[in-house]
Amino acid sequence: MDDLPATAFRRADESPDELFYRQPRFVTHIDAGAVAAVTDLYREFLPPGGRVLDLMSSWISHLPPEVAYAQVVGLGLNQEELAANGRLNGIVVQNLNTRPRLPFEDGSFDAAGITVSIDYLTHPVAVLRDLGRVLVPGGPVVITFSNRCFPTKAVSVWHGLDDQGHVALVQRYLEAAGNWTEIQGLDRSPRQGHRRTGDPLYAVVGRATGPAS
Repeated sequence: MDDLPATAFRRADESPDELFYRQPRFVTHIDAGAVAAVTDLYREFLPPGGRVLDLMSSWISHLPPEVAYAQVVGLGLNQEELAANGRLNGIVVQNLNTRPRLPFEDGSFDAAGITVSIDYLTHPVAVLRDLGRVLVPGGPVVITFSNRCFPTKAVSVWHGLDDQGHVALVQRYLEAAGNWTEIQGLDRSPRQGHRRTGDPLYAVVGRATGPAS
């Protein structure tokens, strides 16, 4: 990511994230069709019975309701939102923009998801590199995003790109982290025929190779 300017990960609102997220928001940030697309991706990539890390989590994880997991840990910024999430059996409150290292041992999880939040990370490569450490080798991450965001908290580089640019950028994050393979970008926007309906939904999926060397 050395080719990006120093301002790429600045935000219009540089006040502490804890202040911005102190009030719980019990809403979904994408529409029902896009939520269903996230859930379908989790059905496809997250192993049933596995240990799942819901990174940058909230009051809902969009996990398929019929699938049981051995463990689902949510790491997010708002204690009330996390406490209301019935799929979580572990909660961590942490600001990844000030503490990008994850508080877990190597290989603690079998899979991870980051739902419509990647655009808020000011150190995305560092976070994703450490995420690769805490997943077992071969463990998937599913990173989903749409065209919605809190504009004052999304990083500058995100605002300068279109949807396909966002996909390419997130792929570059994983490549730059150095411990991901099988990286692919996906367009899972709900459609009727050839026409997109509602919010778009994009994903980047990769598989961990273990701690970065």
